[in-house]
Amino acid sequence: MKYYLIAGEPSGDLHGANLIRGLQKADPGAEFRFWGGDCMAAAGGAENLRKHYRETSFFGIVQVLKNLGTIRRQMRECQADVAEFAPDVLILVDYPGFNMKMARWAKEHGIRTFYYIAPKVWAWREWRVKAIRRYVDRLFVIFPFECGYFPRHGVEPIFEGNPLVDAIEARRTSLPSPDEFRRRHGLDRRPIIALLAGSRRGEIRDNLPLMAALSRKFPERQFVVAGVAWLDRALYEQYTAGSDIRYVCDQTYETLAAAEAAVVTSGTATLETALLGIPEVVVYRTVWWQVWLRPYVLKVPWVSLVNLNLGREAVAEIIQSDFSVDRAERELRAILRGGNKRERMLADFGELKTIIGGPGASERFAARMVAELHAQKIK
Repeated sequence: MKYYLIAGEPSGDLHGANLIRGLQKADPGAEFRFWGGDCMAAAGGAENLRKHYRETSFFGIVQVLKNLGTIRRQMRECQADVAEFAPDVLILVDYPGFNMKMARWAKEHGIRTFYYIAPKVWAWREWRVKAIRRYVDRLFVIFPFECGYFPRHGVEPIFEGNPLVDAIEARRTSLPSPDEFRRRHGLDRRPIIALLAGSRRGEIRDNLPLMAALSRKFPERQFVVAGVAWLDRALYEQYTAGSDIRYVCDQTYETLAAAEAAVVTSGTATLETALLGIPEVVVYRTVWWQVWLRPYVLKVPWVSLVNLNLGREAVAEIIQSDFSVDRAERELRAILRGGNKRERMLADFGELKTIIGGPGASERFAARMVAELHAQKIK
């Protein structure tokens, strides 16, 4: 069968690649075409990569408005390529701003559509549920709590685990020991606190100054910020100037594996940190009116995926509009070795791993997709 996948950012590229490998196993005769990145090209053939996410990623209202013409042109280009390929199924991987429009177009043109990694409608933009119900043939979700949410809105999802587990397990055996990590990056013997400040300029701007202020409260530890390659090192150094924070690039899992604890912004990183078994504090700084509006705008009681999946506050979430570090300091001390919250948090992470499911999710999702397509052909 023929599969057309669309992913628009690094995480979607990673999960799309693992899904492609799963589809190849479940359907040895599979043919692919996709929008994605290097990971998907390695899995499904570089000749089948029609557009790299570096050309299609526009974050924030300002960037989107400045590039509306480009986005519309890319949408038409993608639609023409899907129509020319005539796939048995269009698989949309996260990336809702683009992919929800593609889902509507595909429905109008009679193309079967699977959505893999659902838009976070349970947090905001809940109106998208109606579009999912109308335009998506099957929804594949990666968080257990979504299995309760979507049926209440008329959508029966399929859950087979979380592909993030596969990504972590694929890397776990190659991660350096804490001593080796120190040697590679010229670090001293002090325990390491990992800083995950986000992957976008705005997140770095808003969160790294708070983390730098926090680091000054712990001279007996060394803080290491895990940067990303698509942001200049100078951006990080702008906000860590005057602190003892060290910088490493594209070494998130390595930094976490060497750390005693972590300070993490909201997002997938909160779940990655927990699955690696590293106690964490979640911090997120935003403007005062967004903090005030949070209970009225956000549809869920927590922002971290750890708490959302466990259904309780297992990790502290500090959402604030100023640079006060008092609570962050208290919460971080509580999860360091000997702290009164550390063992409880590690036990919660063990429960989380059970809830999320074990390795092999990508293959299980792929097998379900192939089975769904075969069942449709029989009908």
